[in-house]
Amino acid sequence: MLTPPGRATSLALAIAGGAATALAFPDVGWWPTAFLGIALLVLALGRDSARWNALVAAVYGLTFFLPHIWWAHEATAVVPWLALGTLQASYLATLGAGVTWARRAPWLRDRRWAQVVVFAVLWVAVEQWRSIWPFGGFPWGKLAFSQADSPLVGAAWLGGAPLVSFLVAVVGGILAVVTLAVLARSTRVAPLLVGLGVAGALVVAPLLVPLDTEAQSGTLEVGAVQGNVGDPGLGAFANRGEVLQNHVDGTYALLDEVDPGDLDVVLWPENGSDLDPQTALDVADDIDAAAQSVDAPILVGAQEFPADGGRYNVALLWEPGVGVVDRYAKQHPAAFGEYIPMRGFVRLFTDQVDRVTNDMIAGTEVGIIDLDVPRLDRTVPLATLICFEVAYDGLIQDAVRAGERCSSSPPTTRPSGSLRSRRNSSRCRACAPSRPAGRPCRSPPSGSAGSSHRTARCSRRPSCSRPTSSSRSSRCAPASRRRSSPAAGSSAHSGPRRSSSSRSAWSQAAGAGR
Repeated sequence: MLTPPGRATSLALAIAGGAATALAFPDVGWWPTAFLGIALLVLALGRDSARWNALVAAVYGLTFFLPHIWWAHEATAVVPWLALGTLQASYLATLGAGVTWARRAPWLRDRRWAQVVVFAVLWVAVEQWRSIWPFGGFPWGKLAFSQADSPLVGAAWLGGAPLVSFLVAVVGGILAVVTLAVLARSTRVAPLLVGLGVAGALVVAPLLVPLDTEAQSGTLEVGAVQGNVGDPGLGAFANRGEVLQNHVDGTYALLDEVDPGDLDVVLWPENGSDLDPQTALDVADDIDAAAQSVDAPILVGAQEFPADGGRYNVALLWEPGVGVVDRYAKQHPAAFGEYIPMRGFVRLFTDQVDRVTNDMIAGTEVGIIDLDVPRLDRTVPLATLICFEVAYDGLIQDAVRAGERCSSSPPTTRPSGSLRSRRNSSRCRACAPSRPAGRPCRSPPSGSAGSSHRTARCSRRPSCSRPTSSSRSSRCAPASRRRSSPAAGSSAHSGPRRSSSSRSAWSQAAGAGR
C-alpha cells in the first residue's frame, strides 16, 4: 500500500500541477500539459483530510489562475487581480474537499478507476458553478478552452465545453492512477496498460466525429478589420476618434485585397468606434463612406448612452447609404469591469472601481444579427456575441436555437493572454454547433500597434479544424426576424480611399449557414 504524500509533497505537487495547467492555455498553449496538471492535482489530493485537500486545491488554483488572468493585473491593479484569482481558487478548494468526502463512500473507497470518473464529474460541476455565480459567473479557465488545438476539441460537437473538460479530467486522473501503481510497484501490468490505452483512446477518439468539410450551399465573403491602437491597454480611447479612424482606414485597406462589392459584410471589433455613430453625425459620415467604398455593410462595435442613464455595449449593422438596420446589445456585461456591484463596499479595497463611471446595462435580445446577402438571395443569421460572452454556454445555445449559422465574437483591446484565451474559447464554441466563427480585434494578439495582412477561408468549423481535416461551410435558411432603428447621420458619398500604418485587414469566406 503506497503511503499518502506528505504535506510538503502535496503542496509541491499542487504548485507544479497549477503551473502545468497554466501552460496549456495561451500564451504558451501546450495543450498536453493540461493532462499533466490534472494528474499532479489528483496526486496532491492523496491525503484523507478534507480541510487539507481544500488547502491543496486552493494552492493549485492560485498557481493556475493568477498567471492565467494576469491581464486583469495589467488592465487594473494588483488588488482586483488578486481578488479575482483568489475567488476562483476558492471554488477549487471546494473541489478538494468534495473529492475527499466522495472517496470515503464505501462503494468508492477501494475503486481508483471509479474515483477518476467521480473526480471528473466534480471538476465539471465546479466549472459550471463558477461560470454562473456570483454576478453571472466567470467561466475563464475552463479546461476545454485549453484544447482548441487538440483532437479533443471535436468532442465539443457531442457535448460542448463540459464534455471536453470532463475528458481532460478523466485522462489526467487515469495518468495519476497509473503513476500511483508504478510507484507502488504493482505487479498487475494488464490493468495499467488498459488504463493507458483508454486514456489514449479518449484523446484521439474525437477525431472520428463525423464533421463534414465541404460547403453545402455557398459561402459568405467576410472582411474583418483589425484597426489597432497606439496603447493596447486601458489608454486605447485616450484620444477621441483615434480608434474609429484606425478602423475606417483598415476598411479602406481591404480594397488592397478585394474589389468593391466582393464582400458580404465587414466585421469591426467591440468598440471599433469609440464614438456612437447614431448620435455623432461626423462619425456616421466616416463609417458610411467606408461602407460605400467597399460596397458592403459593416458590423460596427460601439456604445449607446440612453437618456435615462447607463450605457449599452452594442454591435450595429450599418448598411451603406442607409445607416443602422439591426442591432445587438451585450447581454452579459462583465461585473467589476463594465459595471460595479456593491460599489461603496468594493471601494474600501481599491479605487479602481472609480474608473467605471457609467455602469453598463444588460441587453435583452438574443445575440443574432440578420444579415441580408443579396448575392445568396437570403438572410444569414449572424451570431454576434461580444467579448467575454463567447465563454458562456447559455448565450451560445440561445443563438443557435434562434437560427444562428455563422458567428462573430468581437473582443476588446486587452493584453495578449486575454485575447488569445478568448480566441480559443471561440474556436471551442464553434465546434459545438459546428459553425464558422470570426474574431476581429482592435489590437493584434501580440499587443503591438503594428499591422499585417492575411487572408483565410472560414467555414462551418474553421477555427477548430484538426490536422486531419479542413474546414467546411454550411447552408443557411432565410430568417424573417429583423430589428431596425432609424438611420442616424447616414451619408451618400463614397469617400476617398485611405491607408494607415496602424491597421490590419483580412478577408475570409464563411459558410452561409443552413
